[in-house]
Amino acid sequence: MTKYLLSTLLVFLLFVAATPVAPSFKIAKLHYGGGGDWYANKTSLPNLIRFCNQTLKTNIAPDEATVELDSPELLTYPFLHMTGHGNVAFTEAEAKNLRRYLMGGGFLHIDDNYGLDKFIRPEMKKVFPELEFVELPFSHPVYHQKFDFPKGLPKVHEHDGKRPQGFGLLYKGRLVCFYSFECDLGNGWEDLGTYPEDTPAVHESALKMGANLVTYALTQE
Repeated sequence: MTKYLLSTLLVFLLFVAATPVAPSFKIAKLHYGGGGDWYANKTSLPNLIRFCNQTLKTNIAPDEATVELDSPELLTYPFLHMTGHGNVAFTEAEAKNLRRYLMGGGFLHIDDNYGLDKFIRPEMKKVFPELEFVELPFSHPVYHQKFDFPKGLPKVHEHDGKRPQGFGLLYKGRLVCFYSFECDLGNGWEDLGTYPEDTPAVHESALKMGANLVTYALTQE
């Protein structure tokens, strides 16, 4: 009888070990209006997700979702990523829904893929008229999660010779939006070889900063 129970237990444990665990959540890329290339950097989020699952032991679905601001599904994604080079346009309803998402605990990462800045700032004013983007100090916790960035954002690509800057929107003291500027963080997440000048070290540094953003978004109160 004891042998039978042990055999049954062993079979059960092997079954449990072999059964894949359903992903805990998905990361979403924002499909916005205005004609800008919201779809840029096709390999960046899958690579970031893989890196987070390997190094942070998260259980994020391997493929990102795509979501529009007027979708009720927006509220189901704890981390929302936005990128592009060109025009951005939020309707009044979309701005209200994004505000509701961010006030309710959601987190938005905006990554300027060069050229986004003049479009995104006025659109985010529709979302939070009362807030201004502020440059986060290097001491901010977003730079000191699992990976330490004592000098702030890593520099991935050069454009205008400016230093990389991390801006934030703080709602009642909580960082609800992180804006990476003059950095090209998402380019750094892309497959090695996409940009021949990017070294493995740059790629890894970008992924580590991305992992910090994911960690911060999931753990801040």
